[in-house]
Formats: sequence, C-alpha cells, structure tokens
Amino acid sequence: MKKLKKVLLVLAGLILLIVIGVFIFLNSLKPDYSGKKTLQGLQGEVNVYYDAYGIPHIYAETEPDALKALGYVHAQDRLWQMELLRRVAKGRLSEVFGQDLIKTDKFFLSLGIDDHTTQTVANLDRQSEMVLLSQAYLDGINEFIQKGPTPIEFYLTGLEKEPFTLEDVYNAVGYMAFSFAQAHKTDPLLTSMRDKLGAEYLNDLAIGSDSSTVWIKNYQKKDIDSLATNISSTVSALLDKLPIPQFIGSNSWVIAPEKTKNGKVILANDPHIGFAQPSVWYEAHVSTPAYEKYGYHLAGVPFPLLGHNRNLAYGLTMFENDDIDFYYEEINPSDSTQYKTANGWKKFEYVTKTIKVKDGEDVEFTYSKTQHGPVLNHIADQISGEQPIAMSWIYTKEKNEVMDGLYGISHATNIDEFKSALPKIHAPGLNVMYGDAEGNVAWWATAKLYQMPDSLSTKFILDGTSGKEEPLRFLGFSENPQAINPPWDYVYSANNQPDSIAGMLYPGYYLPENRAKRIVQLLEAKNDWDKESTSEMILDVTSSVNPGLITELIKLFDVTPLSNEQLVQIDSLENWDGHYSLKSTNPTLYHRCEYFMTKNTMEDELGTEMFNQFLATHLFKRQIAWGAQMENGKWWDNIHTTDRVETRQDIVLQSFADAWNSLVEDFGPDPNQWTWDKVHTLEHEHPIGEVESLRKYFNVGPFPVEGTREVINNMAFPYDSTGYYKVNSGPSTRRIIDFSDIENSISILPTGQSGNPFSKHYKDQAEMYIQGKFRKMMMNKEEIQNTSESVLTFIQNHQ
Repeated sequence: MKKLKKVLLVLAGLILLIVIGVFIFLNSLKPDYSGKKTLQGLQGEVNVYYDAYGIPHIYAETEPDALKALGYVHAQDRLWQMELLRRVAKGRLSEVFGQDLIKTDKFFLSLGIDDHTTQTVANLDRQSEMVLLSQAYLDGINEFIQKGPTPIEFYLTGLEKEPFTLEDVYNAVGYMAFSFAQAHKTDPLLTSMRDKLGAEYLNDLAIGSDSSTVWIKNYQKKDIDSLATNISSTVSALLDKLPIPQFIGSNSWVIAPEKTKNGKVILANDPHIGFAQPSVWYEAHVSTPAYEKYGYHLAGVPFPLLGHNRNLAYGLTMFENDDIDFYYEEINPSDSTQYKTANGWKKFEYVTKTIKVKDGEDVEFTYSKTQHGPVLNHIADQISGEQPIAMSWIYTKEKNEVMDGLYGISHATNIDEFKSALPKIHAPGLNVMYGDAEGNVAWWATAKLYQMPDSLSTKFILDGTSGKEEPLRFLGFSENPQAINPPWDYVYSANNQPDSIAGMLYPGYYLPENRAKRIVQLLEAKNDWDKESTSEMILDVTSSVNPGLITELIKLFDVTPLSNEQLVQIDSLENWDGHYSLKSTNPTLYHRCEYFMTKNTMEDELGTEMFNQFLATHLFKRQIAWGAQMENGKWWDNIHTTDRVETRQDIVLQSFADAWNSLVEDFGPDPNQWTWDKVHTLEHEHPIGEVESLRKYFNVGPFPVEGTREVINNMAFPYDSTGYYKVNSGPSTRRIIDFSDIENSISILPTGQSGNPFSKHYKDQAEMYIQGKFRKMMMNKEEIQNTSESVLTFIQNHQ
C-alpha cells in the first residue's frame, strides 16, 4: 500500500509538472505589450503605448523607425494571418492544409498574381520612399519572426516560419484585387443559362442597369454551356475553401459642413468583408514629427487602406466594376499548340508550376495562356472540355502601381494630393470616400476602366477569335464616376450603380438599391447630423425595399383558405416597417417566403446545381425585387407540370404555403416562436476551429445578430434549403470620423485587435460589436500616455 501511495504521488507530481510546463509554454506565446526590446537599424527610441483594447500608438522621431516598430507589433498580434494571406497568390495553402487545397492553389497560381508580382518588384526603384518604408515594415516583421515567440498555429500545423519580402506585400494586395470574384460566379453562369434556356428567359433577369433604382450621382465643377457552368461552380467551390475572408461590398457616406450640427465634415465607413477570426483589419496609430495617421492595415501591408488624421479622412467600398472578361478560344485543328486570333494562328504559352503538399507528394501541373490570359480548362478537374475559355483580368495586364497609390493616399496632406494618387490604383475597383477639416467631401471610383464595343454585354463569355469583342480604349481617370463637393452636400456609396459622366454606363456587378435608397432617404431628411446620430444610422437595420415588395405581393393572396394564424401573420407582414430586430417574427417568415419564391420560380428551369450557383451571385440580390414585380414572364411557369401554366399568383401562394410548412416543422405551430434570433447568427471562424475539439478555443461566437442582407447594418448570409441564416459577411469595422471633435472619433472591430488566442485582446470587442457599441480612436498623446495600459519601448541595437 505504501508503494502504491509513492507511485501515485510520483504520478501526481509528474502530472503537476506537465501542467505547469504547459501553462508556462502557453503563457510564453502571448504578445508582449510592455517592456524593452531592441530593433536593428533604429535611428532612435520608439515608444508604443497600448490602449485598453490593444491598439498600438506608435511614437517615433522618424517614419522608418515607426514603420519598423509597426511591423514588429503587427506581426506579434497577426503573424498567422500574415502567413496565410501571403500564401494564397503563391499557391502555398496545400503546404499548410494538405491535399484539400490543391485545386485552390492551382486556381490562384493560374491567375498570374505571383508572376505579375515578380515582374513588378524586379522593376521597383529600391530607393523610393514607398519601397524604403515598406522594407522598414518588413524588417520589423522579420525581427519578430527571428526573436519573438512562435504563434500556436505554427506548432499545430508543423509550419516553419519564413522571412517576409516585398513580393509578399504585393501578393497580399493582389489577393485583395481578386477577392471580389463576381465575374467568375456570374459570366459563365449567364452564358450557360442563355445556351440552355434561350434569350427570352434572360430578358426577365436584372442583368442590365435599371434606371428606376437609386444611382450614385456624379458631380464635378468645370474647373476642377456546361463548360461555362462548371467554371462557375468550380470557382465558387475553390473560393469557399479559402481560409481567409473575401471582400464583399461596403457602405460609406461623407456629410458636408452644411448638413452637420457643428459645421464640420463627418465621415462614416463600414467595409463589408467575410467574417473570420482574426478579423481583417489591424488598427495602428503612427505618429512622428512629420507624419501622423490612425490607420487600418491588411495583414502584411505597411500602408493603411482606411485612415485619418487631423487634416483628412478616407474610407473605401467596393466599386463592383467588371474588370474580368472571359473569352472562348479556338484551337487550330491541325496544330493543337496554336489558337486563332484576328491576325492568324498564334502559339499558346505554357506555364508549369509545382505545389508542395503537406503529408503528400509535390504536384506539378501545366496550364496554357493566350493573348487574353490563362486558359481555365483543366486547372481544376471539373473544368474540362474541348473549347478553351481564357480569362482576361485588368490587374495582371497593367503596370502595377497599387502600392504607390496606397502610399500616396496615406501621405496626402490635402484633397489635391490625395486625388493625384488615385489613378495608380488600377485594380481592384474601389469607391474612395474622402472628407477633410477644410470642409471638402468627395467620392472617386478608382479603377482602370475601358470601353467595349456598343451593345456588347461583358456578362457573357466573349468571342476571342474575331478581334471584334476587345476593349476599344482605356478611359482617363477624369472619366471615372466621381463627385466633389456636390450641391446636395454629401457623397455616399453602397456598391450600387453609378451614373455616368463619360456618356456611358460602366458594366459591373452592382448591388441592388436597398442600402443606397435607405442611406439617401436618411441623409436627405436631416441637416443637423452629429456623431451620435451618424452612429445610429450606421447601425440601421430597416429595409427600404422589403415592405414595399410585401405590399405588392400580398395583393395576390386569396385569403379564403388561410387559417386564423396565417391571417394574423399576413396582417403583421403587411404592417411591417422592414425592421430586423432579434425578437421579430416577420423577418423569419419573409425570408422563408423569399427563398421558396425564388426556388419555385427558377429551379425547375435551372436545375438544382445551377440554381444554387445563381443564389451565390449579386444578380440574385438584384433579381429579388425586379423579378417579384413582373406580372408576366416565362419564369413563372413550372416546366414540369404539363396540364397547366403557372402564374405569378400561383407561385406566390405556393411559396407562402411552403414557407409556412417548413417553419412549423422547424419551430412548431406557434408563429410567436419563429423569432429572428433563432435563425440569424454569427460565428467568427478560425481555420484551426474547423477541428471540432479546438473550435471553442479559436472561434468566436456564435451570437444571434440583428440586421440582414442589404440593410445598412449589412449582416449577410447565403441562401440555402436549411432556412437558417448563418452570417458570413458584414461590417469589418464601423468608423465615424467627426472633424468637429477629431480626438473623440469612434470605431469598433468585430472580435478584437489581436489574432493571438492567448491575448486578452483576441475577442474583447466581440460583445460590444454585436450590441452596436463603439470605442474611441484615441489621438491625443497626453491622454494616450495617461490612460495607456502598457508601454513597449524599442531601442537601438548597438551590437
């Protein structure tokens, strides 16, 4: 018995030592927010004050010193995120996640982002200010890699840390340029729909520009086939596997002094991006005697994409212009190495790449290129067929000066300097929103736009052989949509259709008018805006379109066969103001009806696979209101019924019955239980959280959330047959900059500042975000020093 006790004591001691060892090890992985560290090459001391939410306020005598410190602190909070982002364009995700990502790696390698980056970096002026500051930032990242603790994700995946280079910066920006991938989801799908169903069906789709909806107005003063379907479905599947979020849309508005209570400009911005953990933006306040910016950074990118100081502020939304075109190519029947052009046969270019695969053999593959771009056939197994389809993408065709553009806008001191940097951002297409302390408000659509032949729709796969479906010319930046100090005293963007100032409308994948209509409605009605009322507006969850759509469709109801419960709910819907609160039942019934109405209208013609692809497009969002209000059309008839021709009324009544039955099945017969909080939820997912046993440690949530698709507080979700709406994208930050009180401007992040799960700032903003709360973006040095929770000091390394 004594021996047993001794053995048990020894075992208990060993277990205790193991627990202590694990605790010490995990504790060592936390970011250091205080103390002193050396950084090679510093010219002076740098102090980093961390506020209560882990935001670094970096004070240095020179900008290179500040950027070096920024690189270090950014890496200690977000190195894993940086690692994933730089791997996408280089086709190196399989190295981390194994064979499931091989097809995704093939696809991104074939886009040519990495090759374009190599060419761009080779031609950089290494002594330019942009490059020198970028290199300083990279030096800080690499010093953390060398000296700092290894993030837990590297241990879990067995990944080795590697230094960061300028190529990684450009590849991260290149991924952002591609992230808006609606052309891949839409063009091949529409081509296949046309080939399968005929043009008459397409006439009843919201493909073109609808002049009856709200457009963004321009203003300047004078002086100033099955193969196609496979491409669509394959690209959607490959992008779904990405372990990092995609850019989706966004809201922004800038209010001129004439419409604000305090007579100063107010800027509001909430870029809509796929939710993930960590969240997309890293906030940092950088201050030197010659430069200051409170900015929002992408992982591995030195210059902020969103930012402000005491003089000016800027934000972004997606322009949604069409910068990708697909072309059918024709192979020479007597020489398969050639394809047809307007000037005769031309040789394919062949590119061979190698993908390293975790726990597997290297994969080597070859793809071909034409004058238009990479041929997508055979890049993924599903994309096969004899006729090649090539992709032409403006990002890889034009000189890449995007980093110079980002440097320019972040270092501009006035509206003219700011505007002069914008033409360098050729892709992705962005709506750049601007306001300043002088009272200027402006909006510019930045993109390298081009004119196509009249009557040619770029929403379909084009003919690559004739030379007749090529761009006619590139537009000058002055022809881009824009508005500078318009007489209506505000500018805004909600990814909706812009008007034209060049005698043409720009093709794109614009979102419906819903958010734009609500933004204009609210801004027009008020002339005394302040920070508080703007913060209420950015949280608005009222649909400007859905109640009117309900009013239209309820006219078609025959109430005779409806039960009392159904009549009560119909009456409630008819009186609904479109507000999406957690305990409301109207949103739940409405969206079930909307899904079934779309399904009952279109799935019979499209088939299940093509129908599900359609649900993933912006075209579907535009189609909801457009299609439901069409009294007649071929889509209404169910092609599987031979004894009758269905009408819009038939579809509406059937869809209501289907929605009602599905809700009874899911939540029981009492409609009071069909509340929005039960179906509309948000979980911020970490790639490691896909392992169920680790989910609670890495993922944040789930939370029931207010809002819905296409309201200002745009909590978007994919439609499917489940009837549960798991939010996958929305405001990646909410920012309000008030130039009447610049030091008390406010913002919020969806989860937290740090991507390190052992940091107290990993998810300390998550509850605040859900509750619609904000925190201060601190800029006053004395206040920052007095309230700082910790100080990290970097000093010169004298070795």
